[in-house]
Amino acid sequence: MPNFVIPQTILKPGMTFPKAYNFLYSWQLIPEKCDYQQGVPPRSSIYKMEKTADELAIMISLTWLTHDNQSYKTAYQFVPDGQEHPFEHAEVADTIRGDFSGSHSFEVVAMKAGKLVWDILKEIQPNGYMKLTQQGLNEAGEPYTNIQYYHKQLSVLPYASSVSGAVIKPTEEGMIKHKALLAMEEQTNMQLDQIRKQIELLAIQAHAIQKRKELSLMIYEAALRFKPNIGQVYHLYEKHDDTYMLSLVSPDEWGGAGPFKQYVSSVKLLADHTWVEISKDQ
Repeated sequence: MPNFVIPQTILKPGMTFPKAYNFLYSWQLIPEKCDYQQGVPPRSSIYKMEKTADELAIMISLTWLTHDNQSYKTAYQFVPDGQEHPFEHAEVADTIRGDFSGSHSFEVVAMKAGKLVWDILKEIQPNGYMKLTQQGLNEAGEPYTNIQYYHKQLSVLPYASSVSGAVIKPTEEGMIKHKALLAMEEQTNMQLDQIRKQIELLAIQAHAIQKRKELSLMIYEAALRFKPNIGQVYHLYEKHDDTYMLSLVSPDEWGGAGPFKQYVSSVKLLADHTWVEISKDQ
């Protein structure tokens, strides 16, 4: 990838980026979660976002390491005002446009001769990862989509992070440090991967609890003509007045939704007095 930046002359004084707060960090690639339709997947990569020194634009720098231990880097700037601005290197793109649609997502689009070069959407996921979806056209003019996942960087990569130059050629001393840092990175990444899996499991469990809570609130606001028993299966229906009612009679026994507007779900009362959705045949 070439190095490219946009001219400082297009930047507008006094711009601030409150929506960029969650993104302004150094992010490390999670290779095993990525899906590439174009290009060679890197061994590791750092995606860094920060304000420019004059705080007039967002600087994005990308450093990546190939599987044969060659490292590359590139960088570009964009003004997140949703407007198209000239791009300095015409061989890459004519214009660039960036905009934050909220505090958890933003998009950067590059165009050349009125055609899409790439469209990159960055989204902060509920588990704290950043999902990067890049769409564009390959050399044959066919569309592709690359999906990458990053977590906030907690370790040091064995190559420089400046935004100039193309290839870093390590010295003998640099190779010694490279091997030592690479071993350190593999060990810490393994430990971090274990922690990430634990976090993902906790996120799934939290989502399940939240879902039970929302379902329970709906049921406790529904019409109850009996005292529900723990472990018993009941059936939730929406009435014609858009309220809800809990019944012992299943949809099969009614022959459909019965006298109600529609069947919602079958539920069971747990010992903690929350409700969980179950399939009709359980």
